[in-house]
Amino acid sequence: MAETTTAPVTAGAREPAEVDIRIEDDASPIVRLIGRTLRDSARAGYAFAPLQERGVTAGIRSHDTPQAATISFAPDGIQVSSGVLVEPDVTLTVDLNARFAPAGDPTGDADLAAGILAALSPPLPDWREAAQRFWEVSRSMPGIPDVLVAVTEGPEGLEQVVVGAGTTRYLIAGAPDTLAGVFSGADDLIAVLSSGALGIQGTLSQLSVMVGASWKVRFDD
Repeated sequence: MAETTTAPVTAGAREPAEVDIRIEDDASPIVRLIGRTLRDSARAGYAFAPLQERGVTAGIRSHDTPQAATISFAPDGIQVSSGVLVEPDVTLTVDLNARFAPAGDPTGDADLAAGILAALSPPLPDWREAAQRFWEVSRSMPGIPDVLVAVTEGPEGLEQVVVGAGTTRYLIAGAPDTLAGVFSGADDLIAVLSSGALGIQGTLSQLSVMVGASWKVRFDD
């Protein structure tokens, strides 16, 4: 029998990070993605101080597109900008659709590279909390379904979380880590759907809106 949790929708579920993480105006997708990922790491308690104290610069390049960005760590904060316009202390080539997994050996200091990769690898939230946060961020978007249902297979059978209220529903089913990755923005919804790791139930127009919601969480949360 499926276990159902109806999640309350509450504001401010996550505390703001103390470290100042800045991105440029009209930032490119890779810059926005890195900024959001670093904010998630800050919320999870990642210690940026060693990188900030050393004033490290890191170049991040996509392994399959021309996208690139620079992360500049400084005592007063962290800046993410488009391109790699200076000689960085370390350069990483990563898979942007695989949670910044390395796609080759880094150039520069290996210890610094490990620290940057750790900063870009925040732990996934619990899938239930991620579903609730996803709804908080996206529920005001035009066309969003009234209700989101997230379903997974737990140790005691099917489990589901229901957020929202109303007549239109959208269902997403997958493994806990898959749901957490999509709902938190760590993974791209379209890429995960294409891999066959998610099941969905809804209309094509709802899917379009849900993709937009996933991009909002992935790039702007």
